[in-house]
Amino acid sequence: MEKYSKRNIIIHWLTLALLVAAWFLGDALDEARHEGGATIAGYVVHLLVGASVLLMTLARLVFRSKDGIPPAMGNTPMDKVAKGIHYALYAVLVLLPVSGMMVVLGSDVGKAIMSGDATLLPAKFQGVEAHEVHEVLVTVLITLVVVHLLGALKHQFVMKDNIMDRMSLRNKG
Repeated sequence: MEKYSKRNIIIHWLTLALLVAAWFLGDALDEARHEGGATIAGYVVHLLVGASVLLMTLARLVFRSKDGIPPAMGNTPMDKVAKGIHYALYAVLVLLPVSGMMVVLGSDVGKAIMSGDATLLPAKFQGVEAHEVHEVLVTVLITLVVVHLLGALKHQFVMKDNIMDRMSLRNKG
């Protein structure tokens, strides 16, 4: 079975780790914001992790075009759905960090970060449409990741075609 390139495998798993970190950081930041305890450092770390997700995604797209990808497992309607899920994942992995940047630019978060004045951090994001988009994209991403994971598990444990070996760094001999 043909595998993804080593660098694409590493980026895949690193992106997952960054997404988990971004989600926990964003959740903690949202809770702190509602309690009046959000910090500039919290926003900066969340932004840096989100920017890293964007960079990893763009690098992965470049490496996919250079290294190629393994062929699809089949040509059934479900295989086509899986391909669509992958495209949707890439789209959301680009749009989500971009929407986060738009939140910073379209709210007082950017002013607070630039001035170092945490009192400028907003308690609410009323009227900041990018924040609403960002929250919707988080939900879309979680849904896509769950469907992606369920598909991989179905292949691995129901169909027993070892599809997960394609995204493993272990060499099967």
